[in-house]
This record gives sequence, structure tokens and C-alpha cells, in this order.
Amino acid sequence: MNDGVTEPVSGGFSKLGLLPSLVAALAVEKISEPLPIQDEAIPVLLEGKSAYLNSETGTGKTLAYLLPLFQKIDPALAATQMIVVVPTHELAIQIQRQAGALAVNSGLPIRSVLLIGGTLMQRQIDKLKKKPQVVIGSAGRIRELIFQGKVKMDRIKSVVLDEADRMLSAESLASIRVIIKAAPPTRQLVFVSATEQAEATREAQALAPELVMIRAGAGPVNSDIEHLYIVCEERDKPDCLRKLIRALEPGRALVFVHRNENAEVIASKLAFHKIKVADLHGAFTKVERKKAMDDFRGDRVNILIASDVAARGLDIKGVSHIFNFDMPSESLVYLHRVGRTARAGAKGCAISLLIDRELRLIQRFESELGIKMTPVVLSEGTVLINEPEEGGR
Repeated sequence: MNDGVTEPVSGGFSKLGLLPSLVAALAVEKISEPLPIQDEAIPVLLEGKSAYLNSETGTGKTLAYLLPLFQKIDPALAATQMIVVVPTHELAIQIQRQAGALAVNSGLPIRSVLLIGGTLMQRQIDKLKKKPQVVIGSAGRIRELIFQGKVKMDRIKSVVLDEADRMLSAESLASIRVIIKAAPPTRQLVFVSATEQAEATREAQALAPELVMIRAGAGPVNSDIEHLYIVCEERDKPDCLRKLIRALEPGRALVFVHRNENAEVIASKLAFHKIKVADLHGAFTKVERKKAMDDFRGDRVNILIASDVAARGLDIKGVSHIFNFDMPSESLVYLHRVGRTARAGAKGCAISLLIDRELRLIQRFESELGIKMTPVVLSEGTVLINEPEEGGR
């Protein structure tokens, strides 16, 4: 969605060659100016070229490919013409919502269907009988329904791999190759990712030799984010997090963890202290994940515990705080996490809980990301700045 940290490009969507109906659909959502990745990608994709879209989280990648590929769909043709393959159920649902909004707001009779695991296959087969033009789902389920002859591939115009760096990994690659091979040789391939990994890029170029690389929106870290950190013992982290939440009173916050056991402990302790929390990381079924996201989006809970994998591709508006319960070891991961706050001109705060040996990361992140990370302490329920003495760190 178009609520990223990157400044829009002036001139409007009309100049990019989009149909007036699609431009009008964007206006309904109060979107009038393209972001850099959209400005660069839409003309290329309208030409039918295969492309790799690389841009940070929250910079408008979904619309960058949905808009031009929607335009290439023939609404009068009752056949699947576009497939979007994603790594998580949540991302699939999010993309289908955007596709549905585009169809309704533009007046284009384009139907989409969600094909993901954890749902009765017969129900999905019944929906396929209605001949949707767009299929969105997981690689395994789409592949299975292709084998059964339920997803017809002969009229496919485009195949999109969202979160391509993950979709082109060893775990999913076999299914991806089957899907692409089943499509006509004239199909357009679109790879979309917030990161650029050499292995994924090589695989994409092997699948689409004339691939156009589009990089945009990879600017500096959003200056509206305040970066804080607090040092504590590992065993004290759950209590420290609870006290930080009470002191900072976040409107809506994401807590990032590495391990399931941490998520379970945090959720239990926060709930015990009457803090409304949902655990996306520890949700093992589709129903559990959907409930966690619905509760968070519906403001029934204001704290969502997630891992980097569980949160990939999620577009959640109104996140005021990011808590790094487990500190990432790579600056790029930190960048992706904190990029989920301070969107659409709002202010945001990212606070990391560190143990002593992780302090070395602070100077590295400051240098690599061009940010200032401020140490804080908790004192009588208040978060106070704790600037180290000169020569510290």
C-alpha cells in the first residue's frame, strides 16, 4: 500500500499510462502521486517486460505491480490471467484485499481467489469454477491445484513472486519452477523484494534472461523514527519489556522475537499484567494467525508479537512503537523492522532490549544506517535518557 516512508513523485499516475478507471480507483483511497518504485516500475511492466522490483518495506511495491498487471487483464475473458505467489498466508490475504479494492473502486469486473494451505481445498476448487482472472496464494497449494487441472495455466499473462528472495530459496524453488513452466512462454515474470540477495537474483535472471532490474526507494532511514536502547540481563527482558510498554503507552506496537519460547513467555507475562497482546509468532494455524492479525488491526489488542518471518510483507497502519526484544545482528534486518513505524508522516519510536555483549551492535548500526541510537533507563515508571560518559561504549 501507498503509506511508505518515501516521498511521492509529482505528476500523478495518469502520466504513467494507467487507465483512467485505475487512477480513479486510487483517488478513492486518497492516493494521487506515485512513489519512486511505482514511478519506475509501472511503465516497464505495462510494456510487458519481466522485472525485479527491489525497494524497502513500505515503499508501495504491491501497487507498483498490481496496477499495470491489472490493466493487462481482459475482464471479459473468464480465465486465470495473473498469478501472485507469496510465502505467507497473511501477505496473500493482504494482497487480495488490495486487488479487491482496485476492482471495486475501478469498476473493472476482475475477480480474484485466494489459494492457501490450511483451508479446505474443495472450497477453493469451487471458487475456481467461477473463473477468477487473478489467483493469489502459496506455491505448494497453487502447484497442487495445477497438477489436478483446477488452475488452468494456458491463458496466464503474468506470474508474480512477492518476497522473491524467499520464494526463490531451496524450500520453494521446485514449486515455483513448476508454476512458471506450466504458464505459456510469453508470460511476464515479476519478482518483488525488499532485499536483494545474490542467489535470488541469479535464479530470477535464469528464469527471465531479459530481466529488468528496478531499484528505488532505498533511501536513508526515516528521520521521523526515534531510536532508543536499554541494557538489561536476558532473564529480565520480559519484565523490562512490560515496564517499557507501561511507561511509553504505545498506541499500537510490534515486538520482534527470534524464538517461540520467548514469544510464549512474553505473551503470558503481558497478559497476566492486563496488557492486551496477540502472538503472531506462536500462532501455528491459519485460524490462529488470522485471529491475531484481526485483533491487532481491530484494536482489540495493541501489542503484536512477531518474528521477522511472521511479519514479512505485512502492511499494518498506525504502528507507533517497535520493540526489539531480540536484537537483530544485521543492520538491514533492523532497518526493515523499524520501517514499520512512522509511516505516512507520523512519528515513531524503536526501542531495543540489549544484553551487554550486544552493545557492539550500536556503533555498527549507527555507522551503517546513519542513525543515532540513544541509551535509556527505567526510573520509577519513566523512560529517561542515559547518555554514556565520554569514552563509553
